[in-house]
Amino acid sequence: MKSSNQILVVGSSNTDMVLQVPRIPAPGETILGSHFFIVAGGKGANQAVAAARTGAEVTFVTCVGDDAFGRQAIENYRKDGIDTDFIKVQPGTHTGVALINVSDDGENSISVASGANNHLLASDMEGMAEAFKGAKIVLAQLETPLETIERVAQLAESNGIPFILNPAPATELRDGLLEKVSILTPNETEAALLTGRKEAKEGDLGAIADELLGKGVKTVIITLGSKGVYLRDSQHREMIPGYTVQAVDTTAAGDVFNGSLAAALAAGQAIREAIDFAQRAAAISVTRRGAQPSAPFLHEVVNSLF
Repeated sequence: MKSSNQILVVGSSNTDMVLQVPRIPAPGETILGSHFFIVAGGKGANQAVAAARTGAEVTFVTCVGDDAFGRQAIENYRKDGIDTDFIKVQPGTHTGVALINVSDDGENSISVASGANNHLLASDMEGMAEAFKGAKIVLAQLETPLETIERVAQLAESNGIPFILNPAPATELRDGLLEKVSILTPNETEAALLTGRKEAKEGDLGAIADELLGKGVKTVIITLGSKGVYLRDSQHREMIPGYTVQAVDTTAAGDVFNGSLAAALAAGQAIREAIDFAQRAAAISVTRRGAQPSAPFLHEVVNSLF
């Protein structure tokens, strides 16, 4: 029997190769790093793991290659209790790989070779009707083909399931997709791009959110790192403060926020309560290194002393 807090996550699966550096190198510059490690990553996978660890029953739809990285990824998802029955394995293609520089102050720069993620096709969704059954939330990002995400949004709408879209990496989106989005979670850069601006200043957040609502989005949550989030829907128009911690690696903070937000909403929390829960989870994550290894468990978020 499916639990009442089931989430369907559709998105990318990557293997992250992380180098600790004193600072992010400038173009053309070579600097020496101190530590190197390999961890599981990918925005879709990060969000699936974050949701599973914070209490949701998660089904993950992704595509991996028929390589060692892909096999290891599936094994890791199962260890977190994630349903892997709908993961596609693409022969002759490498699993997605990300090369990440993490500076001593916790900032990062990321380059991605998408690999198998590009083979998660809109047509694949036609055989995954079972994955949508019982889902309380559908969550997606933009590291897989946009046509696939548009089809996921259509299926979520036709099944009456709220659809959360984390529009990352930043790209332009058609209004037809935005009309199907229940909750949009851009950061400042992504929010600016979606509304044709060069940047999103704090004083512009209300206008940006209103413009996105005008495109059909039901709820806009603009994430601002430790400063918090700006929430705009039919009942709210406000800044919600975040939590300040000593960051060591911000790589997956946004993913942890999105996965934990989906888990909290699926568990029945109201939007402001769910945002606070997600911000606590994200704050914990930046005090740890790595993408999925940084995602906290439910008891850690509940017992956090912020």
